[in-house]
This record gives sequence, C-alpha cells and structure tokens, in this order.
Amino acid sequence: MTTLKLGLIREGKIPVDRRVPLTPKKCVEVQQTWPQVQMVVQSSDIRSYSDKEYQDLGIAVQADVTDCDILLGVKEVPVEQLIPSKTYLFFSHTIKKQPANRKLLRAVLQKNITLIDYEVLTNAKGERIVAFGYWAGVVGAYNGLLTYGRKHGLYQLKPAYLCTDLDDMQEEYFKVKALPPIKIAVTGSGRVAQGAIQVLDKMGIRRVSVYDYLYLDFAEPVYTQLRSSDYNARQDGRVWDTPDFHQHPEEYLSTFGKFLPVTDLLIACAYWDPKAPRLFSEEDTCQPNFRINTIADVTCDIDGSIPVTKRSSSIPEPAFDYNPTTGELAEAYSHPLNLTVMAVDNLPCELPRNASRDFGRQLIDNVFPHLFGPDPDGIIERATIARAGQLTPRYEYLRDYVGADVLATS
Repeated sequence: MTTLKLGLIREGKIPVDRRVPLTPKKCVEVQQTWPQVQMVVQSSDIRSYSDKEYQDLGIAVQADVTDCDILLGVKEVPVEQLIPSKTYLFFSHTIKKQPANRKLLRAVLQKNITLIDYEVLTNAKGERIVAFGYWAGVVGAYNGLLTYGRKHGLYQLKPAYLCTDLDDMQEEYFKVKALPPIKIAVTGSGRVAQGAIQVLDKMGIRRVSVYDYLYLDFAEPVYTQLRSSDYNARQDGRVWDTPDFHQHPEEYLSTFGKFLPVTDLLIACAYWDPKAPRLFSEEDTCQPNFRINTIADVTCDIDGSIPVTKRSSSIPEPAFDYNPTTGELAEAYSHPLNLTVMAVDNLPCELPRNASRDFGRQLIDNVFPHLFGPDPDGIIERATIARAGQLTPRYEYLRDYVGADVLATS
C-alpha cells in the first residue's frame, strides 16, 4: 500500500489565523480511517492547538513539509510559501476574480500546483459541504449583543476572542438579562443565521413571528428571523417565487422599510447577490422612523446589503460609528445618535478551537472519502481550480484574471 502524506501547514497570512483544518484528535481519526494516510503537522506557535497537543497523540510535527503529497491550510497561502508541484486545499478567494488574490492564483499556475478550494466543495445539489459559516453566525450574534451593550452602557461582555472556547463564552450570556425590551431582526436562513439564532435562544431572548414583531409591543427583548420573502418583493407585483429570486434578484425590490421603525438591533446573516436590492439606503438612516441604532453585519459585504458597512473592522476593534447626517465614519460609540456597526470579516477566528473541530468533522465526513478514494460524484473535480499549471475547464473563465502570460508559460 502506497503511503500518502497529508500535511497541515502553518498559517502564514497576516493578520494571523489560529484555526486549523484538523484538530489533534481528528488527525488520529484520519490515520485510523485511512491507514494509507500519514499525518504530518508543520510546527506553529500561533495555532489554537499547540504542537505538543499533536505530539502527545503521536502525530509527527516538523518544520519542513516538502515531503508531503497534499497540504491543508485554512486561509490564502502567501505566494512565497507555496511549494511547487503539490496539491493544496485552502480558501483561495479567487473564484470571483478578487484583485487581492490574483498574484496567488498566478503563482499556483506558475508552480504547477493543484489547487482544491474549500469554497467550491459541493454535493450533487450544489450545496457547500465544508464551511465556517455557522461559527460566523455564533460570534456575529454575540458581537452584536456585545456592541449593543457597550453602546448603551448596559453591560460589558468579554470579547469572544478572549474566551477559551464556546463554553467559556456562554458563561457571559447571563449578562444580557440587562437588556430592555428591544427588538432584534436576524436576516437569513442558512448556516450563518442558524448560528446566530442558537446564541439568541441560549441567551433566553424570546423568538416571535414576523407579524407579532411588526405589530405588537413586548415587555421583554424579542427577536424574529427574516427570510428573503419577508423583506423583498417582485417589482411587477407578482407572487413571491424563491427560485426566481435567486435567479433574477435584479427584478425585485426591498420591502425592508417596514422593519426600520420597529427594529433596534439588526443581525445581518443573509447571503447577498450584488444584483439584489439593498435592505435600505443611506438616506433612510436620516428619516425619523429609522429606529435601528446597532448593526451586526455578519456577512460583511462592503457597500453591500448594508450600505453603512463602508469598511470591515478588526477583532480587537470590532465596531465603528456611522454618522447619518454626514455619511462619515467615526470611532465606535463616539455619539449617541450615530449608528454603530460591527463588521468583522473573519468572525470564526474568534472561537478557533470550536470552529476547527466542526470544520475537521466536515472534512472527514464529506471530503476525505472522495479525496482518498473514488470520486464518482466529481466532488473533488468540481472544486479543483488548477491542475499541473493549467486552469481546469470549469474555471476557464478565470483566464483573463490570471493573464495569458502565465497560462502560456505554465
């Protein structure tokens, strides 16, 4: 039996990311499930799991991973750290022709690397099979409540990134009992929204129907979950059609205006297509019936569905203020009439151990059987952006993005 060396690389992107594709226990599980696979971990002093935790379970830890066949990371690999002629799995953020990562994909092709991108690992229905979205929702909702508490001087939650793990973070939940009877809107129905809703439920915040949210008053804080049909409508007045909305979002308009007079905290977790309408406009924020004062933009699309998200924020400084009168950004909590926005773009990094355990489970269950064995459903093939210096047919549309000079010489 030919041995296959699977290496966990050290994360090199700045700011640092402490997540790992596989925890120490998951590495052991991989070797037990697929005896032909030998796990190797590149030494790192920034991981949420230490080198010693891997070594204690018999996993090899070494500085050099050039002898590995397949290399697993999380974020984009710095160009200078790419090892030629290897197979890599990581989030490359290149499929939408992101300008910041053009050099990365060019280097992948120049170095004859096979690149499998987590973002496009999908099942037969086109659904993603590995993702950190749930944890973005968990931390995003928590950060939203943290931001609201700070803005109004109600309580001080310990930042998620200073918590050891989810259990430690949940010890802080009791503090939100200081919330007045506010209304919280959560947009979305996917994994991100599911994570946010779990936090609100565990905090003891009552869930209400969309109708009750709009028309009733409560003596306690409440939240509602909004799906696309709750705040969008066809421009021609025809009946709502979810598949049609996803295929032709430009033919719809936002009806989110009805939520503006009753919402205090908005937790935005819905995927947004640039052709779809925005939830509201900057002009809306100046209207007297605009009640929202805190937004947790978990999706963090710059100038996207939330027009006041003009930049992302950092984990240590998660919030900033938006001045509705001037349209300018300011330091968080600098004026009570400002709109305070939490827009951290790497939220799962704040609970790296929990997020890593979940991600590793998805890899073992959904990806590795196809990576280490037969792949009749083409799961690996669909996610392979480049192979041996060439774009695969599915990603030929990236040709102009990488440049003809690279493809001619690779």
